[in-house]
Amino acid sequence: METESEPYVRLASLRQLHQVMADMNTARSLADTLQTVADGVITALGYELACVNLVRPDGDLVVAAFSGNPAAEALITGRVGSRESWERRLNMGEQWGDLIFIPHTEGWVLDDDDVPQWYTDGPAPRFEDEWHPSDRLFAPMYMPGGPGGGVGELIGVLSVDRPRNGRRPGAWGREALQMYAFQAAIAISNARLRANMQRALVRLERDQQALRASEESFRQAFEYAPSGMAIAEMGGEQHGRILRTNDALCRLLGRPASAMRRYSFSDLVHPEDIGTLLRTSAEGGRAELRLGRRDGTYVWVSLRNSVVADAADGPRFLLTHVEDIEDRKRRELQLAHRASHDSLTGLPNSAELRSRLSSRLCARPSHPGALETLDAAYGHPVYDVGGHGFDFRPGAEAFDAFDHHVHTIAPEGERDDGTKGLAVLFCDLDGFKSINDRFGHNAGDAVLIEVARRLTHGVRDGDTVARLGGDEFVILADGLGKADAQDLAVRLRNEIIQPIRAEGRAVRVGASFGIGWAHCGMTADEVLKSADERMYIEKRSRPKQHRRAG
Repeated sequence: METESEPYVRLASLRQLHQVMADMNTARSLADTLQTVADGVITALGYELACVNLVRPDGDLVVAAFSGNPAAEALITGRVGSRESWERRLNMGEQWGDLIFIPHTEGWVLDDDDVPQWYTDGPAPRFEDEWHPSDRLFAPMYMPGGPGGGVGELIGVLSVDRPRNGRRPGAWGREALQMYAFQAAIAISNARLRANMQRALVRLERDQQALRASEESFRQAFEYAPSGMAIAEMGGEQHGRILRTNDALCRLLGRPASAMRRYSFSDLVHPEDIGTLLRTSAEGGRAELRLGRRDGTYVWVSLRNSVVADAADGPRFLLTHVEDIEDRKRRELQLAHRASHDSLTGLPNSAELRSRLSSRLCARPSHPGALETLDAAYGHPVYDVGGHGFDFRPGAEAFDAFDHHVHTIAPEGERDDGTKGLAVLFCDLDGFKSINDRFGHNAGDAVLIEVARRLTHGVRDGDTVARLGGDEFVILADGLGKADAQDLAVRLRNEIIQPIRAEGRAVRVGASFGIGWAHCGMTADEVLKSADERMYIEKRSRPKQHRRAG
C-alpha cells in the first residue's frame, strides 16, 4: 500500500484495501478467512511478511496462518506461544493507537521467550524512521461489541514485518493497519459463527432425533448471535416474508419483533438497492445494501443467506445473517473524501479540481477548423473527418458518430456576445502573508476557513469551489456569460474584504480574481494557467494600497 501522507492517498490503494476486506468476508471457511487475512497484509498494506496468531480455547496463541515466506511458514505454522509471553509483548514497546511497536533496541529481551518467531537479515538503519530487521509491529484483534460498545475479548494478534518501502509506517499506514485488524477480527468472528452454524445445520439435516436434540442449541445461537439473524419463508407467494428475528436485528433496525413479522426484506431495503437484493441468490447469496430503520434512516448491512429445513423433506426456510457495516462504509467514504478534499477547509483539493474540470473537456476543439490543422500543443496533425473535429492523435481517445459529448465552449472577443460557457475564476488573497507573519498561522488558518465559507455561500448550487493550495482558490461556474462572470467576481471580492474574526481580532484580506474560460481542446492545466495569468494582470493593475490587508 502507498504510504503517502494525508490527504493524498491513491484511490487505487483504497480500492485494493476495500477488495481485500471484501475477500475476508467472502471466504468459504475459517481456515480460508485466516489465510486471506494474512495474504491481505501483503497485497494491500505493503508488508513483506504477515502472521496471524489465533487465541486457542486454553488462552495460548497458535500460528494459524502465515504469508510472505514459504520457508518461515513451514517453520512456525501450528506452533504455540504462551498467553503470558504474548501479554508481555503487548504491554511493552510503543503504543501506536491500538498497535504495539517494539523497536530493535528493546526487542532483544524477547529473543528467548516461547513465542514462535522468524529472523530477518539486513543492514542497520541509516536514518531515523528506517525499518530495522529486528523491529516488531503487532496489531491486536479484538472481538467486536465489548461491554458498553468498547473493546471485546482478544481473539488474536497480527504480526507484520519488513515494509516494502523500508520505513516505519506513518500516520496513514498505522491507521490502515489498525482498521484492517478491526475488520479482520469481525471477519474471523463471523467465520467462526458461520462455521458453528453450518455444523449445526449439517446435524439438523441428518436425522430427526439430532434435529430435536439441537433445537435449543440452534435457538440460542440464533437469539444471542452478536449480529442480526432472521428466518424468512422460501418459495411460494409469501417468499421472503420474515417469520422470526433475533434481538440484535431488532435493535439494529429499531423495530420490535412483532412489527418485523409484517415485512419482507424487499419492504425494508433502500429503493436504490432493490436490484441488489433481487440479484442475491437464495443459497449462499451475499449482498451489501441499506435497510430502513424505524426512524426513517438507513443503515448499511452485509446480508448473507443460507437454507435450512424444518425437518427431513419438510419446508425449507431462508436463514439470513445481517451484519452492521455502517462504520466500515463510513470509513471508506472518509478515506475517499480525504484523498480528494483539502483537510483545512473541506473544499475539493487540486487533484479533485483538475478531475472535475477534465471531465468536462475532450481533446478535440469545440470549433473544428480545416480538414487538417496543426495541433500546436502536440506538434502533429489533427485530422477533421467530415467536419466533426474527431481527434486521431496517437494515444487520443477515438470518437465516432455516436459520441454524445456536449462540447464546452467559451465566449470570444472582448464584448459579451451572449455566449454562455464554463467560467474559471482564479482567486488569490491579497495581504494574507502579512496576517500569517503578524498574528501567526492559527490566524491565517481561520482566515482561509472563513474565505472558503464565504466563497461557497456566494456561488450557486452545482458550482465548484476548490482550494488550489496556500491562499489560492478556484471557482468553476458553468452557464455564465462574460458579464455574469465579472459580476460574480465582484460579488465574491466584496464578500471577502469584509472583516474576519481571527484569534480574537478583526482582520481584512483583499482578493484578486482572474477569469478564464474552459473549452474543449484545452487541458485542465491550460485552463487554470490562463485564469492564473489573468489574475496576475488584474492584481498588478490595481493600486497597491487597495491590495493591503491586516
